Amino acid sequence: MRTASICLAVDMGSRDDPGAASGVAHLLEHLLMASPVRDEPSLAEYVERTGGRANAETGLDRMLFQCQVLAEDLAEVADLLIRATITPEYDDTILAAERAVVLRELDAAAADPADTVQDAFLAALFPDHPLGRPVGGTPDSVRGIDPQAVRDHHALMFGGRRLAFSVVGPKAPDIDQARSALAPGLPVARPLAPLGAVRHQEIRWPEEYSWVSIGGRSAAAGTPERSRFEILAALCGASPFSPLYRALRNEHGLAYSFQSWHRGYAEAGAWRVLIGTDPDRGPDVVQVVTAILRDLAERGPSDEDLDAAHRQVCGALVFDTEDPLEHARRLAAGAVAGAPFSADVDMAQLRAVTADDVARAAQHILRDLVVTVRPEPTR
Repeated sequence: MRTASICLAVDMGSRDDPGAASGVAHLLEHLLMASPVRDEPSLAEYVERTGGRANAETGLDRMLFQCQVLAEDLAEVADLLIRATITPEYDDTILAAERAVVLRELDAAAADPADTVQDAFLAALFPDHPLGRPVGGTPDSVRGIDPQAVRDHHALMFGGRRLAFSVVGPKAPDIDQARSALAPGLPVARPLAPLGAVRHQEIRWPEEYSWVSIGGRSAAAGTPERSRFEILAALCGASPFSPLYRALRNEHGLAYSFQSWHRGYAEAGAWRVLIGTDPDRGPDVVQVVTAILRDLAERGPSDEDLDAAHRQVCGALVFDTEDPLEHARRLAAGAVAGAPFSADVDMAQLRAVTADDVARAAQHILRDLVVTVRPEPTR
């Protein structure tokens, strides 16, 4: 292997943003990647100038900072990554510039119904809860984040939350010197907000191509039940073997683009299918998805479909472990969550999912099915 992939994961995400500073974690992510580090303009620019790739992302419950570089640059980039995130050197000018960039990012997301429908879905699934807030905040909340709020959030992130650093490559770098900048002490436990009831709204279809998200609450992260929702997602995914694909595309021609996923969080999970459709066919799409879920809830999948779903999700795990950057991401994310990633363990759990397990997962989703559509009609 001639490249190395590294990932720093932080047990902190947008759900940890103070209510009055929604979006501060995402803004901080931008700042850390764009601020000067040592004698370099920024981590992102240095990595790209060496021929590598650098990126970061903020999720609901964690943040990831990642780099993929040539092996000979690993030690230098690993040191810079840790220093850039732990001891950033930004000023008010850089903060103002990155705030403007984030606002443009929010504008772009607001103009994309495939993006806004997912925010609307989570808001309905977890109303008045940190899991239901948009990761990037709102334009008003981002404009209102002052420099002290950013500094306070950074201090909490790297002084009171669990961190994990992973490397996939020819050798491990020596990061002891850079790591000495970390504050000593034990991570602070995240307080969990109570979950209320999901919020159902009238389905209103616009007079244009739209996106519909259909799903419900699922199993929390770290629970044995999460695997059955992964298999259910595969059975309702965009692969030609899935019953939903056969019904939506082959039998009815109702959709070209759709996908499914399951995400687990501390209190609960979210499971959904996302489908693009013409407005006059939207109700039929919802009907077909509901019918497939009901069939799976009543009878479970066929032996052939269940075997294909097992192979699909296990194959994806193998592919991820053979993709160095994705492997590094999984290792860091698992470690920071307190559940070290093991492809073999995960595959064993997924292969153990039975047809009855899938039926129970589908029944769970149907008990409180949430349907959201974007864009919203103009009248």
